[in-house]
Amino acid sequence: MDADRLRLIADTLQRVYRTPRWRSHGDPVSELVATVLSQHTTDVNTERAFASLRACLPEWNDVATAPTSLVAAAIKSGGLANIKAPRIQAILRRIHDLRGSYALDHLATLGVGDARRWLASLPGVGPKTASCVLLFSLGRPAFPVDTHVHRVIRRLGLAPASASPELVQDAVERAVGPDRDALYRLHLDLIRHGRAVCRALHPRCEACILSEHCEEYARRREASAIGTA
Repeated sequence: MDADRLRLIADTLQRVYRTPRWRSHGDPVSELVATVLSQHTTDVNTERAFASLRACLPEWNDVATAPTSLVAAAIKSGGLANIKAPRIQAILRRIHDLRGSYALDHLATLGVGDARRWLASLPGVGPKTASCVLLFSLGRPAFPVDTHVHRVIRRLGLAPASASPELVQDAVERAVGPDRDALYRLHLDLIRHGRAVCRALHPRCEACILSEHCEEYARRREASAIGTA
């Protein structure tokens, strides 16, 4: 990945979206559970489901040991409750088995790679979820790649169209280096841009501040010129 080109794109996005510097989103277990709840739903629904879960079952041990149907009912507003409830319980139980508590403070003492691998060893936790915990909770220089980030990075030509999310994650982390704030802002800016402009269907290329840097846009213009010639 071209580090200079990535930096130029990141600076352009930041001038528009003005994402603030990093702040912790909470303790790592809360962030882990919230990230599971966020899958295939909106931020608003995630917040509602998390608040409902904590109100109904205030302690993590309550969540881990409650009937799965009760956990599912508590997080219903987040969608896919019957899938997410047993997954959250399995994660919490595994943490307790490994650590003897529901704390993940030890992750702060591990290297980013080791901490990500430890989290990814938990049931149902992939690299993106692990990176969310490391970046948003612990302030570690990790780069989560969700569907919006993955799409925009590849359309820009910063990574091949065939690149997996994990390959994009590793390439961005190498290009940016251990700059937590830069990774945090780039991740959030790419998500905002992917939602508002570089949409999966019907991207708004005519309104895109990155069009001059975008390989996909250049290909579309070339194809359009050939078609009208």
